[in-house]
Amino acid sequence: MKGKMTRRQFTRGMATASMAVAGAKTVMAAAGANERIRLGVIGVGNRGDQLIDAFKPHADCQIVALCDVYKPYLEFSAKKVGGDLFLTKHYRELLDRKDIDAVVIATPDHWHAQQFVDACKAGKDIYVEKPLSLVVAEGRIMVEAAKKYNRVTQVGIHRRSMPICQQMVEAIRGGAIGRVTSVRCFHISNEWPIGLGNDPDSPPPADLDWDLWLGPAPKASYNVNRCLYKFRWFREYSGGQMTNFGTHWLDLIQWAIGQDAPRGVFAVGSNFIPDKRGVPDTMEAVWDYPDGTLVTFSQYNTNATPGSRPGAHVEFRGTEGTVYFNDSRVEIVPEAVRTEPVAALNPLDRAESRRQALATTRPAGKQNVTIPGKGDTVAHARNFLDCVKSRSLCNCPIETGHRSTTTTLIGNVACDYKRYLAWDAERERFINDDEANKALSYEYRPPWKLELT
Repeated sequence: MKGKMTRRQFTRGMATASMAVAGAKTVMAAAGANERIRLGVIGVGNRGDQLIDAFKPHADCQIVALCDVYKPYLEFSAKKVGGDLFLTKHYRELLDRKDIDAVVIATPDHWHAQQFVDACKAGKDIYVEKPLSLVVAEGRIMVEAAKKYNRVTQVGIHRRSMPICQQMVEAIRGGAIGRVTSVRCFHISNEWPIGLGNDPDSPPPADLDWDLWLGPAPKASYNVNRCLYKFRWFREYSGGQMTNFGTHWLDLIQWAIGQDAPRGVFAVGSNFIPDKRGVPDTMEAVWDYPDGTLVTFSQYNTNATPGSRPGAHVEFRGTEGTVYFNDSRVEIVPEAVRTEPVAALNPLDRAESRRQALATTRPAGKQNVTIPGKGDTVAHARNFLDCVKSRSLCNCPIETGHRSTTTTLIGNVACDYKRYLAWDAERERFINDDEANKALSYEYRPPWKLELT
C-alpha cells in the first residue's frame, strides 16, 4: 500500500473513532434484538477472558462458540458465558460453523496470522488481539487476506476507542504543545531475582494439547514457563513487552504525530535475571521518523516510576509544552518559550547574561489541562460490532494495526542485531541490511501454511 493511501486511512480512522463512542448508544438502540451478532471466541485464557467481559454487555451480541486447547480455560469460560455453547479445542471446527458471524482471536501471537487468514476464508469478520503478528511478513499477508475476502477487521489496540486518547490526540494535533519533537514511552516490571524461574522440561498436562498449542511454531518440549501467559518471554511465540505493551504505546504515538512508520530504528538490550527467557528484561529502542521526531521505548527491570511524572506511560514533548499520559489521566503542561535570541555570555556583565539566559515566557493563552479517563475495552468491542453491521472501517482496522505492530517488531530486530536499521515502509524491508531482512519472516512447521487461497 502506498504511503499517501495509508495516511488517508489513518485520518479516516481517527474521524471514525471520534464518532463511534459518542454514537454507540444510538446504534445499539437502532439495531434491534433481531440483528444480534453471533460471536465465536478463539483463545479464552487471560486476554480472551477479558474480551468476553468486553463483549458480554452489548445486547446485540451473542457469544455462541468457544475454542481453546487448554480444557480448564474452556470450562471456566463456558460457565461464565452460559447458555447452549459450541465448545472445541480446534479453531477450524469453530470457523466451519454457519451460525457464527464474527470471531475474536485472542490466542498467543504466533497463532494470529494463521487463524486470521483462515477466518477470512471462512467469511467471518474478525477482532484480533495485538500484537497483530509475530513477524512483519505475516502482518502484510493478513492485510491482503482482509482485502481479498472483504472482511471487517478490528485489531485489539483498544486505546483507539478510548475517549481520553481521542481527546489527547486531538489536542496534540491541534497544537496544544506546539511542534512535537520527541516522545518517550515505558514498560517497568521488577522481576529480580527469580523471574520466570528455571523449571526443567516435563510432560504436558493431560488437559492441554501441547502440539496444537505450538501450531506453526518450531517443535519444542513442554515447559511450564513456555506456555499459557508466560509465552510472551519467548521469541518463538511473541516479541516480549516490546510488542505486548509497546504496540499500544507506539500506535498511540504514531496516531498523535500523524505518522504510520519510522524511517529507522536502533535498539540494545540486556538480561540480568538468570532464567531461560528468550527476550531482554532490560532494553532501549529509538525510532526516528520522516519528520524528525524521535521516539524512545524504555523497558526497565525496576518498580521505580518512569520518566518525570509519576504514573506516566507516555510523554510527548513539544516546542510549547509536554503531555503526560496514562489510561486514567492526561496532563497537558505548557512550558516557557524563548523570547530573545540566545546571546554569548558576557564576563563583564554577568547579570545581563543571566537575564538573557532566562528570557522566556509561557505562550499566551496556554494553561495546564487535565483530562480524566477510563481504561477498558468495552468501547472498542462496541465499535467492532457497529462496523460489522454498517460494513464501515473500524477504529483500528487491519492496516493500522499492522503498521503499529511492525514498528515494534523491527525494534526487536534492531535489538537482536544491535545496529541502526534503515526502514523502507513502502517495501517493508530494511534498506541497509540484507541479513536483518531474514528476520521479517519465518517458515511454518508443517502441516501449517499461511496462504491467501
